[in-house]
Amino acid sequence: MRGFKDYYQILGVPRNATEKEIKAAYRRLARKYHPDVNPGDKQAEEKFKEINEAYQVLSDPEKRAAYDRYGEQWQMYQRMREQYGENFQPSDFQTPFGFGDFEEFIQNLLRGAGFGGGLRVQRTPRDIEQTLEISMQEAIRGATRTIQIGVEEPCPTCKGTGVAPESRRTCRVCGGTGRRRFGMFGLEMHCDECDGTGVVGAPCPTCRGTGAVMRTRTLTVTIPPGVAEGQRLRLAGEGAVGADGRRGDLYLRIKIAPDSRFERKEDDLYTDVDIDYLTAILGGEVEVPTPHGTVKMKVPPGTQSGTRFRLAGKGLPLGKGQMGDLYARARITVPKYLTPRERELLEQLRQLRDRQEVKP
Repeated sequence: MRGFKDYYQILGVPRNATEKEIKAAYRRLARKYHPDVNPGDKQAEEKFKEINEAYQVLSDPEKRAAYDRYGEQWQMYQRMREQYGENFQPSDFQTPFGFGDFEEFIQNLLRGAGFGGGLRVQRTPRDIEQTLEISMQEAIRGATRTIQIGVEEPCPTCKGTGVAPESRRTCRVCGGTGRRRFGMFGLEMHCDECDGTGVVGAPCPTCRGTGAVMRTRTLTVTIPPGVAEGQRLRLAGEGAVGADGRRGDLYLRIKIAPDSRFERKEDDLYTDVDIDYLTAILGGEVEVPTPHGTVKMKVPPGTQSGTRFRLAGKGLPLGKGQMGDLYARARITVPKYLTPRERELLEQLRQLRDRQEVKP
């Protein structure tokens, strides 16, 4: 696992900071360290990624709550929720071994040990799903990422049976089949005596009888250009492994991180564009940043501050080759200082306007 990072310190906010304060701190730092502002500066690029990572956690109420409560183990808690469902609770893992604290549970997982009551090796391969957060540029242009995931593996000591090898014996209830027959119709059911393993004995000291241990795996993921929010990437054979040695698949659900330059509303993006007062009055062209690069936009005469211009297809990828729109909001700017000649001309213009207004 990655080392613990103090996200509050990274953003420079107190632990009781409001959502508004966190967002303001993120925008300020993101503008300062954005790669476009610091081309070729690797330190600034890494700082920008760190700022984004901190914001993604602290701006999400669920992630922030887990981070505040479990500290450096919060990511493992999130992984367990993703693997066992949203109803997962730390108390689900209390067992007869005297374990009843999630922090203690996580520490044992990190040492490679497992406990019963929920962490039991699957008899068949199982698909798992996790969220992969990527930047807006990665979504548009594609990228290659290295990720770490925590998955259950059959215990190498007991081969997934949960029974210590030296005490292993065939289950007398099911005769080693792992299945029991009931009733006159020979209905087969899971054998509770051996938990479907076909063997019984003393609990395995490595996995404490669960048959499973948690392992961290490092994978390389290719993100295709144009991947959309919510789209799933399938990594065949990278899911949880069953006792039979076969693996399920890993599905990565894409989440696109916010960009400091753009505001997102559903499938569309919004950005502010500065327009000088003369261009707003007389019309002209301005440059507008988009996720795909800078484009020129025509400004009609008499443009008012707050006017929205739609740039079709310049937003986020929506999948199947379709793109969302970008809306540029006009922000009229006026100069703080004028040359004597500029002031003279503007005074003449004002006098002309005043004469027209009082004309009968």
